[in-house]
Amino acid sequence: MYRNRTLTNSAHLNVMIEAAEKAGRSLIRDFNEIEKLQIAKKGPADFVSVADKRSEKIVYDLLKKGRPDYSFLMEESGAEENKDKENVWIIDPLDGTTNFLHGLPGFCVTIAHQSKGRIEHAVTYDPLRGDVFWAERGKGAFLNGDQLRVSSRQGLTDAVLLTSHHDPEKKRTAFFNSVWKMAHEKVSIIRCLGSAALDLAYVAAGKAEAYFMYGLQPWDVAAGILLIQEAGGMVSEIDGKSHPETGNSILASNAALYDDLRKELSSC
Repeated sequence: MYRNRTLTNSAHLNVMIEAAEKAGRSLIRDFNEIEKLQIAKKGPADFVSVADKRSEKIVYDLLKKGRPDYSFLMEESGAEENKDKENVWIIDPLDGTTNFLHGLPGFCVTIAHQSKGRIEHAVTYDPLRGDVFWAERGKGAFLNGDQLRVSSRQGLTDAVLLTSHHDPEKKRTAFFNSVWKMAHEKVSIIRCLGSAALDLAYVAAGKAEAYFMYGLQPWDVAAGILLIQEAGGMVSEIDGKSHPETGNSILASNAALYDDLRKELSSC
């Protein structure tokens, strides 16, 4: 579903939202072709790669036009260092690729603006729902214009936890086995929805209490980190280190559950 383009009071956010929504329209057109490709000899995976790159080019072109000197860090094309090295666009043009590949909902375009090493603006756009999550440092986090707050739930027994069980090299088998055991004993429910960026946005919106994962990249989490912070939540690496955007893991939750979750996950 596509809504009329969202406008904010921030020039940075406006160009980011415009880019995300335009890329999202391209992804929807491609998504509608996925079912036909399930029976094609070449298969849908190659098509998804093209869709991913097409989305990235749309975002890149609009951001480059708006701020020609800014640098880039992109999932598909990697890093591009330009005249302004202190301002960087961090882009994932299609987060939730596996969902997209199988014709499932739960994918998005996510963009962050980093200035002097700190995320200042964030946009995550779900093109199927027409939902625009955005945040500006010091000015709050929003969903389609409504301000976001993290969940106020106090106990793990009432909590919904989100994660992404992606471990192709089986490096985290013991961790996930321990997590499932912990969740079975102490948590209301745990879900794997397939998009780290959307999961973080859902935690910011109070739809779930926490998200955690190992092995993500900066473009997966950069926008979500600011959404969580501006919605009143806490975010770090699982061991408590304070730079999940460049670290090996992430834990995001409301303040009431953060310490308990960090202890539980650190022992897994």
